[in-house]
Amino acid sequence: MLMAIMALYTLFVLVSIYISVMQIGYVNQAKRGKAVLLSENDFVKAASYSVAKEKLSIATIFVDYISFIVWIGFGVKFLQESIIFENEALLNIVIVLSFLIVNSIVSLPFGYYEKFVLDEKFGFNKSTKAQWVKDTTISFVMTIIIGSLVIFGVYSIISSFEFWWLWSFIFIFIVVVLINMLYPTFRAAFFDKLTPLENKELDDEIKKLMDRTGFVSSGVFVSDASKRDARLNAYFGGLGKTKRVVLFDTLIEKLTTKELLAVLGHELGHFAHGDIYKNIAIVGGMLFVMFALFGNLPNSLYLELGLNQAPYAIMILLMLFMSPIGFFMMPIMGIISRRNEYEADKTGSELGGSGGAIELANALKKLVNENKSFPLSHPLYIFFHYTHPPVLERLKELGVDVKEGDKSALGEKCQADI
Repeated sequence: MLMAIMALYTLFVLVSIYISVMQIGYVNQAKRGKAVLLSENDFVKAASYSVAKEKLSIATIFVDYISFIVWIGFGVKFLQESIIFENEALLNIVIVLSFLIVNSIVSLPFGYYEKFVLDEKFGFNKSTKAQWVKDTTISFVMTIIIGSLVIFGVYSIISSFEFWWLWSFIFIFIVVVLINMLYPTFRAAFFDKLTPLENKELDDEIKKLMDRTGFVSSGVFVSDASKRDARLNAYFGGLGKTKRVVLFDTLIEKLTTKELLAVLGHELGHFAHGDIYKNIAIVGGMLFVMFALFGNLPNSLYLELGLNQAPYAIMILLMLFMSPIGFFMMPIMGIISRRNEYEADKTGSELGGSGGAIELANALKKLVNENKSFPLSHPLYIFFHYTHPPVLERLKELGVDVKEGDKSALGEKCQADI
């Protein structure tokens, strides 16, 4: 059984690296052709950033693989033999938290490199090292606090129920839903400063747009995201009465009012089609499969690993295998998600009236330009990694056919930045 699990994880690593290598080769070849959507310089720059990120991804996969071998070989057993508490609940919490903390420490250099080397080199990073340390510390403390509560919950369920995997799935699924509901509040409290949108005219237009789809939110807010990153973004956070519209200040700065409304119309399209709940259901399905698998592992596996079949061992094994299982299940979610994006684009263009499709297309092009997103990818990479359709395909569906070398319709504001 252990050999089969090792083989599965090794397959995941080999497939992941192969896809990344194919993507690197595809992008390096594409950047030598005519520029699409970007100026010649920005096209090459976006390609270089994409390749650099993919090389970092390969390094991360390799280190994760080494970590997996260490944990499976002796790491988990070492924690089991080294951490001793009479209180079983405390024992399980400390062992699983130790596992999480070690993994977080191992990943820190990659996060630092991405932020202060790659993003700094390509002009995205606006954060200071002090801010990064503060954010990392807050995330670390929150992991310990929330992680302890979740670990205790799963431990209690495993210790109390025969079909613990089913009840654990239900518990974790509820946690995921709560996180979605509370995410905007947590982010506002610990990371970004959110302030009510001061532009009364824009605020009124956004509320009119929301009224047309029946979307009720607790307000429209602006995030000071520019203190960390130069890229553009926006999100609708929360569920039920906690829903709020959050616009990055960078987005307001770069998009016209009509383009901004088109982007929000797209997000409202997701709401109108119930995509948020569909995505939660898909995540629930993936979690169910994972818990069903690990709830029925044979005792022989724990014997091969030299582990007690204790709650902490079950939780650690589950977390170790979430990446490969999620990776091979991701294409299913990707197919559904990409279809939903097309439908949301359609709704967003319809909400914008006669010129809605053009405004949304221009907004998408500006997002590519400002975020320096390389617009071309290998089909295999798209299949495994893309939750959104390639931007060229989205533009085609909106009635904009962009050919090689064509940078028209980027919008006057965007053209001025080229």
